[in-house]
Amino acid sequence: MPALFVTATGTDVGKTYVACALVRALKARSAPVDVFKPVVSGFDPADAAGSDPARLAQALGDPAALLRIAPRRYRAPLAPHIAARLEGQSLTLDDLVIDTVARTAQAREDLLVVEGAGGVMSPLTDTATNLDMIAALGAPALLVAGSYLGTMSHILTALAVLNAAETPVAAVVMSESLGAPDLAQTAEGLRPFLGGVPLFTAPRGDHWDASALADEILNRMGRA
Repeated sequence: MPALFVTATGTDVGKTYVACALVRALKARSAPVDVFKPVVSGFDPADAAGSDPARLAQALGDPAALLRIAPRRYRAPLAPHIAARLEGQSLTLDDLVIDTVARTAQAREDLLVVEGAGGVMSPLTDTATNLDMIAALGAPALLVAGSYLGTMSHILTALAVLNAAETPVAAVVMSESLGAPDLAQTAEGLRPFLGGVPLFTAPRGDHWDASALADEILNRMGRA
């Protein structure tokens, strides 16, 4: 399956920021790419332009693609299965996987960048987490984390969980947290524990150059 699952150590650590930068870098290399976010909560239709799916659509260069990118949208800023229940709906892992597989088929030769909701172990349904979905898809993961004090433990814990599920990890991206310790210093302190998994740092700002990350992903996915 030509898909990459972008997940994280938690919420609000820069997952969409990194995904958008990666998509822009892939497009700059003329690499065929598309984006999919199987479920999103905290979506305000009155402020759709400020949502994560809108940011992904902008990175793709197709603002009108928002509804296609995120077909399951819920208002409450809660775990997706709880937000869905408040709207009289229910989420199942099978439905989310089927949606993603169908989207992959539509993308044809494109590399489909799939962005999860929350962290690796965040629940998506009453019985399944992002990890369950990643495993069901058989897609490699891109793990995004912050640079706050304590992030090294969170990254290594997430990697241990992904490794236990036999999920290949394409790379780790440490996205700079506001008021955190030095980004480069934190990354260097973590690197010896990664067992060879590539580590990239993403400074704060709107114009992080993800070219090196894009090259790594293309190589890992056999698309260089």
